[in-house]
Amino acid sequence: MRGEVILAKSAGFCYGVRRAVELAQKTAEENPDVWMLGDLIHNSHVVEDLARRGIRKTLDAGTLSGGETVVIRSHGELKGVIDLLESKGVRCVNATCPNVCRIQRLVAEAQQEGRRPIIIGEPNHPEVIGIASWCGDPLIFDGPEAVQAWVDSAPENRETAVTVVAQTTCIRELFETSWKILKKECTNVKIFDTICNATHMRQTEAAEIAAKVDVMVVVGDRKSANTRHLTEICRKSCERVYQIENADELKADLFRDCRAAGLTAGASTPAGIIKEVYATMSEEIKAAEGKEESFEELLNQSFKTLNTGEKVTGIVTAITPTEVQVDVGAKQSAYIKLSELSDDPTAKPEDIVKIGDEIETYIVRVNDVEGYAELSKKRLDAVKVWENIEQAVEEKTVLEGTVTEENKGGIVVSVKGVRVFVPASQSGQPRGADLASMIKQKVQLRITEVNRARRRVVGSIRSVADEARKAAQEQVWSSIEVGKRYTGTVKSMTSYGAFVDIGGVDGMVHISELSWSRIKNPAEVCKVGDTLEVYVISFDAEKRKISLGVKDRSINPWDLFMSKYSVGDVATVRIVKLMTFGAFAEVVPGVDGLIHISQIADRRIEKPEDVLSEGQEVEAKITAVDEEKKKISLSIRALLAPAAEEAPVEE
Repeated sequence: MRGEVILAKSAGFCYGVRRAVELAQKTAEENPDVWMLGDLIHNSHVVEDLARRGIRKTLDAGTLSGGETVVIRSHGELKGVIDLLESKGVRCVNATCPNVCRIQRLVAEAQQEGRRPIIIGEPNHPEVIGIASWCGDPLIFDGPEAVQAWVDSAPENRETAVTVVAQTTCIRELFETSWKILKKECTNVKIFDTICNATHMRQTEAAEIAAKVDVMVVVGDRKSANTRHLTEICRKSCERVYQIENADELKADLFRDCRAAGLTAGASTPAGIIKEVYATMSEEIKAAEGKEESFEELLNQSFKTLNTGEKVTGIVTAITPTEVQVDVGAKQSAYIKLSELSDDPTAKPEDIVKIGDEIETYIVRVNDVEGYAELSKKRLDAVKVWENIEQAVEEKTVLEGTVTEENKGGIVVSVKGVRVFVPASQSGQPRGADLASMIKQKVQLRITEVNRARRRVVGSIRSVADEARKAAQEQVWSSIEVGKRYTGTVKSMTSYGAFVDIGGVDGMVHISELSWSRIKNPAEVCKVGDTLEVYVISFDAEKRKISLGVKDRSINPWDLFMSKYSVGDVATVRIVKLMTFGAFAEVVPGVDGLIHISQIADRRIEKPEDVLSEGQEVEAKITAVDEEKKKISLSIRALLAPAAEEAPVEE
C-alpha cells in the first residue's frame, strides 16, 4: 500500500537494556547518591534522563569512595575496575546484560582450562574491552579476514586450543564465517554462539523489511554498535537507508517517490523516540505524496491495456448478489462473477469484499467489442497459495493451519485451503499417541516437500516445535540468575526429587527442597502436571544443569516454632520417624521434636512401634527446648500422667 510505514516489531529496548535502565532508576529511588561509570547505555536521551533522576556520571573509578553506590553499565566493565571499587567499599549495582556476563564467564573458564579465548567483535567497543579483561591473553578479531590472517601467520596457531565467542551485537554472518574458518583450520576449537537472540531477531527482521521498501530508517545513538550493524544490514537490501537519532533529522525530501518505508531501531532506543519518528515519517510521506502527478502519467494510466492471463489490481466500486464490479483503471469495465470470487458456494460477496477495497485479480477474458473484462479472484488466490507454499519450502517459512483429519501414517493439515500431509514422526506427538485428538487444533508447521503437479505437500510440526523449544531454552539460559523465580510445571518424578519445566528447560528440585516437612517421596507433595513456584538455587550453564527450590527461605521454621510455642504447651504433632529409643515428631514444618520411649505411654513398652506408627497425629506436651542446639523434648505420657518424669533433650 502506497505511503505505508512498516515498523519492526523488535525495534527498541532489548531485555538487557531495559533491565539496566530499570535497575538504575530503582537504585536512584532508593539512594540519592548514585554514580554511573560512563554511559549506562548508548543513548544520550536515556543518560540525560538518568542525570535528571540524580545519577551522576564519572569516567574515573578512582574518584569514588567507600559508602558510595555505582551502577555498572549494561556493556559491562573491566574486571580490574570492579575489583578496585569493591576493595574500596563502593557498592556496585551490576546492570551488566546477562548475555555479556555469560561471555565474561566463558572466557574466564577458557583461561582456567588453558585455552586461548577468541572474541569476534569490534576491538574498541566497551563490551569487547570489558570481556577481554576477564581473561589473560585473548585474541580479538573484527571478522573472517582477520581470523584467516592469524591462522596463516604461524603454524603453531593451528595447534592452539581456542574458545570462540562473539560480541552480543555481532553480525551473525561475520561470526559464522569466522568460526567456520577456525573449525576448519584449527585442531582444538570450542565454539559458543553468544550473539544475543534479540539482536539476531532484530537484524533478521530489519533485513526482511529493507527488502520490501524504498526507504529504510534506522533509529539509534551513533555510538551504538548494534544500530550501526542494523544500518549495514539494511543497506544490503535497500539503496536508501538513513541512520538518525531522533525525528528532528527527518525531512520530506528523504521520502520522494517512496511507496513504502521501513523503520527499525537499535536496542538502546526508547519507545518514545521510536513513536515520534514513526509519526513524523507518516506525515512526511503524505507530504511527498501530495505532489500532483504529471499529465503524461495520468494519460498513460487512463489507457492501461488489459490482457487475458495477467494480474491486475483494482478498486471495488459496486457489489450485487451475483457479481462484484471493479475499477481497474482501463477503458473496459471489469467484474468478478460470484463463482470466481470464492470457492465457498454459500459465501455472499459483501462478506468477502467491501466497496472501496483494493483487490488483486486474474484476467479471465477481455471483450474489447462490448467493452468489458471478466476477472477471477479465486484463480489468482489458488496460484498465489501454491506460490507461497513453494516459497515457504525455500525460505523455511513457518505457516499456520488447522488439523482436519487423521490419515494413514499421520495427519492432514489445511493451510490456506491446501492439504498438507504431516507424517506421525513429524507431528510433534510421542510415538503411539492418539493423533485423532489433534483434529481441529491450530498448528504451526514448515513445508518440507512440494510436488505441484501431483498436488502433494508434506510438512513438519516437530521442526517448528523443536526450534521454539530451543529458542525458549536460550532465553532461559541467557537470563537465568541465582535466586530468580519461575512458574514451572512438574514433568517427571523420581524417588529423590522432581523435574520441573521452567520454560523449555528442566530443573531438578531435590526432595529436601520440596517441603520443610520431612517427606519420604516427592509424590507426597506434588504430581506430574502440577504447577510449582520455584527459584534457582544454582546452575551450570555448560552442563545445562539447574538446581531449583520450592521451600520459602524467607520463613525460618525454628523462629516460627519459637513464636508459636513455649515449654508446657500442648501441640498436635505428626510422627515422622521411629527409632529404638523413641519417636521423632514434626511440631511445625521443618522442626521435629523427640518423644523418648519412656514418654510414649504410661506403661513400659518394648519398642515405639508397639504404640505409634509413622504418619500418625498425636497430642504431645512440650517438656523442654534447647534453643542453642535447636532441640525439643516432647511427652505423650505427661498428658496421660501429669506426674510422669520428663526425659531430657536427646543428642
